[in-house]
Amino acid sequence: MSEITCWFDFASNYSYLSVLRLARQQDVIVHWKPFLLGPIFKEQGWDNSPFVLQKDKGDYVWKDMPRECAKYGLPWRQPSAFPRRSILAARVALLGEHQPWIAEFCARVMLANFEHDEDIGNQACIAAILTSIGLDAEALLAAAQSPDNKARLHARSDEARALHIFGAPTFFVGPEMYWGNDRLSDALAYATR
Repeated sequence: MSEITCWFDFASNYSYLSVLRLARQQDVIVHWKPFLLGPIFKEQGWDNSPFVLQKDKGDYVWKDMPRECAKYGLPWRQPSAFPRRSILAARVALLGEHQPWIAEFCARVMLANFEHDEDIGNQACIAAILTSIGLDAEALLAAAQSPDNKARLHARSDEARALHIFGAPTFFVGPEMYWGNDRLSDALAYATR
């Protein structure tokens, strides 16, 4: 079966579109790569999302997201806080990268943020998501906060830099890189060629 690697940040609105699209498809094996955009943005001299720093870009994206969600049949509610802290969700997702629950977890975190306007940086929110998919929330949250797992997330940022990732979502099919939700169809087509 064909494979695609999806680099995403749970706080990223365009990652929301791609994660939900990938979570419901069956044509390729998805390798989920949660990471944090913050360190990448800081290296570019930004202390926040470009959608916050650049007013016109921000105004545009909040008009674009309802259109894109309608196109893909996805729910949408503009978060009351943007971008939300996604570090806890990313740490938990690192634990699930090779587990059968990873796609469902990622989709539910995205829906919590971009449909239900919930604080995905809050431990109770993530615990509720884990419990809802039949997982031991207490054990996973403890493992997510372990020094080893924190170091893994830091190493993931280094890996993203080494791959020259500058935004999310970013997809790889072998060495071929595709950036942005609007390139997901191209990446999938290349993967299944």
